[in-house]
Amino acid sequence: MHTLHSDHSRAPALFPDALATACLQQFHTTPPLVHCLTNEVVQSFTANVLLALGAFPAMVVEPEEAGQFSTMANALLINIGTLHQSRAESMLAAIAAANHATTPWVLDPVAVGGLRYRTDFARHLLTLKPAAIRGNASEIMALSGMATMGRGVDSLDTSLAALPAARQLAQQIQTVVAVTGEVDYITDGQRDFAVEGGDQLMTRVVGTGCALSAVVAAFCALEGDRLHHVATACRIMSHVGGQVSQHVAGPGSFIPAFLDGLYQLKTIGI
Repeated sequence: MHTLHSDHSRAPALFPDALATACLQQFHTTPPLVHCLTNEVVQSFTANVLLALGAFPAMVVEPEEAGQFSTMANALLINIGTLHQSRAESMLAAIAAANHATTPWVLDPVAVGGLRYRTDFARHLLTLKPAAIRGNASEIMALSGMATMGRGVDSLDTSLAALPAARQLAQQIQTVVAVTGEVDYITDGQRDFAVEGGDQLMTRVVGTGCALSAVVAAFCALEGDRLHHVATACRIMSHVGGQVSQHVAGPGSFIPAFLDGLYQLKTIGI
């Protein structure tokens, strides 16, 4: 296995499918309960993705309940896609409870950089120490301070261009950062992996990125090397998405085929 340490001049090595398969098998033996405070547009798809993999999703959004439920869950997802004041209160309550219970939580900084309220809120969340962050290139660059503008869920930058920002962010708050795009890059600031695969069709349906963040949260519940677990989450989604895209007619048939592919997944690779 080849990973990067201080030498950032080389491209990151591909994450080995053997490691991803081992992490997937570990996941299947200890399926987590994942508390998802996520984008209202993608709740159903996110839940179905987690269920297809064998995890248990829950969306408890009332501020008075969110904190209580986070202590019961194995992982927490914070996705700020449809952010408003009540949802922000729920997120802060859930994070506080999760941190108190040492439950890992994941930040998906949707559309950070383009809008001030969510950008300020996301940067405040960084001080609360997420276990992992998953975003597109523009979001990660804006969150790190290396760029100031984004375009919502659509990235204006390549994932490779955002890798230095991802490394900086990972080092700054001691977390794992996944910057996703045509190639995904996952880093803890010292070690990096690349994950290839996927298909352009995955950008033609709502919620694949948001669902990936939920899968990242689910895998953060596992014991062991968190960098490997986050990379596995990325590899699962790209592997299945790439496979099923070759056998469907378009976006309408992609979603059920994708869910079936996740459900049937036992090993990763050819």
